Amino acid sequence: MEPLKNMFNREVIEKIATEITKHYNEFNSDSFINSCLDDKWESLELKERMHHIAFMMGKHLPEYPKAIEILKQVKPSFNGFESITLPDFVETFGLEYFEKSIEALRLFTINSSSEFAVRPFIIKYGQQMMDVMFEWSKDENEHVRRLASEGCRPRLPWAIALPEFKKDPSPVIAILENLKDDPSEYVRKSVANNLNDISKDNPELVLDIAKKWLGHSKERDKIIKHALRTMLKKGDPDALGLFGFGNSDDVEVANFSLSTDNPKIGEEFVYSFEVKNVSTKTQKIRCEYIIDFVKKTGKTSPKIFQVFEKEVSAGEVVSVNRKHSFLNRTTRTHYPGEHGFTVVINGNKMNRLNFQLS
Repeated sequence: MEPLKNMFNREVIEKIATEITKHYNEFNSDSFINSCLDDKWESLELKERMHHIAFMMGKHLPEYPKAIEILKQVKPSFNGFESITLPDFVETFGLEYFEKSIEALRLFTINSSSEFAVRPFIIKYGQQMMDVMFEWSKDENEHVRRLASEGCRPRLPWAIALPEFKKDPSPVIAILENLKDDPSEYVRKSVANNLNDISKDNPELVLDIAKKWLGHSKERDKIIKHALRTMLKKGDPDALGLFGFGNSDDVEVANFSLSTDNPKIGEEFVYSFEVKNVSTKTQKIRCEYIIDFVKKTGKTSPKIFQVFEKEVSAGEVVSVNRKHSFLNRTTRTHYPGEHGFTVVINGNKMNRLNFQLS
């Protein structure tokens, strides 16, 4: 599988140079391309390449107020990931130019995403920036409305954290309240992800919001289910109870087996077991499993996977027979050693088997 960092390559850099030259004929394309593809280029990872390109753009463009007007003209030629260098340029060079930069971030996010670039502005300008984002939450463009939520997530992956919002997320909540019934699922999913971030530091607050929102519409219910995913995976009884999952006292797991206790990295095995409702009434069951993965250090780290959620009648047996792959991916590298496989019912750990990955 080709590394993600190769999304930024010579072809993208040359395209940037060509498009800038169309609107700024003093741009030294050869110097820009060579400075980007320097002797460190191959060792740079994805975000490092993005920052490097944006920094070199700044070295070859005029002062920021003029440069940003040039890039606004360049913007229609770029879509998707390659265009994220534009908001990164604003983050790198525009922090002292609030009005111009905010206008540019709003414009650039429509073709790309300004979710990373907006965060230094939140840290520097505080409530002033959050007031802007609240207005963005009412924008006619769904990409701008999503930025209002995604940009202020306390724990946005790959981004600098916003520790003030870990302590007090109330400025964020005001924006999420404004977006909870947004017509765009793209925006509503960001609301859910933001609430999931908040739940890691303020679980009771998110539970209170969940109780208030739940049952108003299927769209809000979907937000809450996605927002509580971390708490559900941790087996939080209040979160589970909101969706009708009780304790596991009246559930049995039987005939649990793995097709091999010595799988190899790159292979897969089959896990199978039966889940039986031994009570006298129908109950809702959430079935998951945990694998304790061996890390590079030799220590283990748990990862939980969902199997099913369903209502199970009294006395009913649900048979599970599925595969789990140990193929290395960009999101997980496997290491040899003793792993654990645990069946989880309604947040409670049940049966466990160990296996040796080699």
